[in-house]
Amino acid sequence: MRSAVNDDADVIVVGGGPAGSATAYYCAQAGLSVLLLDKATFPRDKICGDGLTPRATRELALMGVSFREEDGWIRNKGLRVIGGGHRLELAWPELSAYPSFGLAKARTSLDQILLEHARAAGAKVLEGTSVTGPVIDERTGRVVGVTAKPVDANGRRSGEDVTYRAPVVVAADGVSSRLATAVGREKRDDRPMGVAVRTYFRTPRHDDAWMESHLELWDGEPGKSNLMPGYGWIFALGDGTANVGLGSVSSTAHATKVDYKDLFERWMANAPAEWEFTPENQIGPVRGAALPMGFNRKPLYARGLMLVGDAGGMVSPFNGEGIAYGLQAGRAAAQAIAQAKVRPTAQGRERALLTYSRQMREDLGGYYTLGKYFVKLIENPQVMRICTKYGLPRPLVMKFTLRLLSDCYEPSGGDMVDRVIAGLTKIVPAA
Repeated sequence: MRSAVNDDADVIVVGGGPAGSATAYYCAQAGLSVLLLDKATFPRDKICGDGLTPRATRELALMGVSFREEDGWIRNKGLRVIGGGHRLELAWPELSAYPSFGLAKARTSLDQILLEHARAAGAKVLEGTSVTGPVIDERTGRVVGVTAKPVDANGRRSGEDVTYRAPVVVAADGVSSRLATAVGREKRDDRPMGVAVRTYFRTPRHDDAWMESHLELWDGEPGKSNLMPGYGWIFALGDGTANVGLGSVSSTAHATKVDYKDLFERWMANAPAEWEFTPENQIGPVRGAALPMGFNRKPLYARGLMLVGDAGGMVSPFNGEGIAYGLQAGRAAAQAIAQAKVRPTAQGRERALLTYSRQMREDLGGYYTLGKYFVKLIENPQVMRICTKYGLPRPLVMKFTLRLLSDCYEPSGGDMVDRVIAGLTKIVPAA
């Protein structure tokens, strides 16, 4: 597959988060030579909720990642939902397609585990390497490599510029995606965009068996104070701490004008006392990040450059989860790249690489479109209040909602709820 004697690898992956590490792992497993570049030196922190649904758990299992408790993993039974005056514990469904448990792991640890998993599979990993732009072939217009510079732990240049070449480059470089932007793939304004903030607290309930979701945020006593925009979460990490955060979502790419740190402080002032979320127990500052949703940057593949994870806007509009879809995208990308390697002609290789975009659209396009409609419905906090007040007590509604929110349903067969969701994803226009 190498196009020139000076290619440095069969594929270059830019970014060592879950999507990038999964791509590198699967490519290495397929026998490809892989070069993974990341500006950070691991372990490094990443703004995230740290909770993994059964869908993400399934992807980790496919990679052969161990979930041993002694390695710091904590399993959860399902989702505890609080809102509309109700408090419900909804167990993850028993399905053939997904395990009946989720996981939690701080991103500082999770990302390093996945990076080392890719390295152990044979990927060459260069940390402290900041990619500055794509290398574009003047004749074909294809991306054939990247330029980069070595950096120290503070992001300062620590050496001379270098160029790396490969016939395929994978951009796993996050929401801003310097590579995608450099080749003209801008974010779409008609896709949902979320914003989330989070911090960590020491808490006696660090081993809680449920992921907790607050569908209403009040700045005082529920029902007697101000209802604030967004939703909150509490994810126990089993190590003496919990990840606590809140987020909101807009049906367009224009972020809502909210002071999220102030919103977080007002929510924490009225947090459940048993969690002990006091200023003395807070670990680190409240930090925020954008959540690009619903394939908000396309095409996912063109002219030698693939987008995976946040670079391609693969966060779910339903629940703000991105890890599961980044891992899935890495698996699909590697399959297309491995198929391209064995094709004898340039046209054949290109056809193989283009299957990545089609596969992701078939797998997630309808689901993301449903998510866009969902966001339009609930982005108004008053509408969310009505939905939680009257919807939560109804078992069938909540069964439907849990499977839709977690994207855990039988893709074929299953019960009536599964068939309805699968049918809806097929009849709506794919994102």
